Amino acid sequence: MEILGYQSMKDRFNVNRRDFLKTGTTVSAGLLLGSPALWAQDKKQNEKPQKPKTNIEDALKIPRTENSLPGPLPGKVVEVHDPKAMANDKPDPEVIQAMFKNGLQGLTGESLEETFKLFFNKGDIVGIKVNPVGAGLISTRLELVDAIIDWLQTNGIKRENIIIWDRFDYMLKDAGFTSERYAGIGIEGLQTMDEAAADGKSDDNSRWLDKDGNHVSLGNFDKNVYYWADVDGPKDKPYLNQHVVNEKYSYFGNLLTKKLTKIINVPVFKNTGNGISMATKNIGYGAVCNTGRLHRPLFFDVCTEVLAFPVIRDKMVLNITDGLRAQYDGGPMPAANFTYLYNTLFFATDPFALDMICHNILLEKRKSMGVKVNEHPLYTEYLRYAQRLKLGVTDPQKIEYVRI
Repeated sequence: MEILGYQSMKDRFNVNRRDFLKTGTTVSAGLLLGSPALWAQDKKQNEKPQKPKTNIEDALKIPRTENSLPGPLPGKVVEVHDPKAMANDKPDPEVIQAMFKNGLQGLTGESLEETFKLFFNKGDIVGIKVNPVGAGLISTRLELVDAIIDWLQTNGIKRENIIIWDRFDYMLKDAGFTSERYAGIGIEGLQTMDEAAADGKSDDNSRWLDKDGNHVSLGNFDKNVYYWADVDGPKDKPYLNQHVVNEKYSYFGNLLTKKLTKIINVPVFKNTGNGISMATKNIGYGAVCNTGRLHRPLFFDVCTEVLAFPVIRDKMVLNITDGLRAQYDGGPMPAANFTYLYNTLFFATDPFALDMICHNILLEKRKSMGVKVNEHPLYTEYLRYAQRLKLGVTDPQKIEYVRI
């Protein structure tokens, strides 16, 4: 694979204190908004922490459907590259539209209309799961989301039945996913967070706690649908502010359990320590609350087990990894000096095959840039775990990898 040259943006894009908080940099409160201050970051660690019990067996007992992962094209990954996609460091909408079209048609071998019929019907309510972390630097590009929305609308999905979503509401706004930019499209964060309180600048908990002492976003989560792990959440208020609950349950958002009928997953191309933070992590850590407690004992396993639940397994029909600008180190937080223009999109119905391909590509990029990497198989074991659960195809010999 051709790897494009490194391009530093350090002088043009400085991540400020607020951005650091939102992307997971450790602050005095010890927040873990997805930052792997854990074994995945350790260049020498070759032992995975002992895995606690989870309720994965409950998920596996539920019968599969025709839409269940890995979807109609297990093990197939399509890469589309165009060096003109980020002209003068800005997305070119026409080029990205063409890349999107070529990627879908390359994936299915069908026209855009027939591809739509393979995944959707006109009555679906479609959620587009973006990654807004690192707004303006490494977040999901608006122009790619525009192409997705245009495709859905052209084939009969009503504008009001399309919802752009993420876990945190303020991140969506900062990344440009606003009602002004996307008139008539739903914009929904599963939860809110009081940034001032999280940053230690305010002790006024009334902004995020209701009169009964519950997080104001608690009602946004379905207490009947959850990922349980035998790991307690910290009891301090900063953790509760960010994670909604601090028990052994991570609840799925009502948006997923009660409203969306289909999901398109649109992560970005970046690392997380010695692993990656792409398709499976974008949805695994974005669909449930109370995730900070899971980082050390279950970090990558969450990316498999959460996706095994029907609310994701039977609804997520398409994955498009945004590699228009990529990041090879310092992730999942934005780190401008490790970003580069990659001008590439990846398409798959199988998020695990997709992540295996992207993991190997990013590994070679990291080595080419002189990063000391740990290639121990434990950093991809969660992908092989998914294959054992029949959620995806991750054996490189069985993956069909098409480059356009």
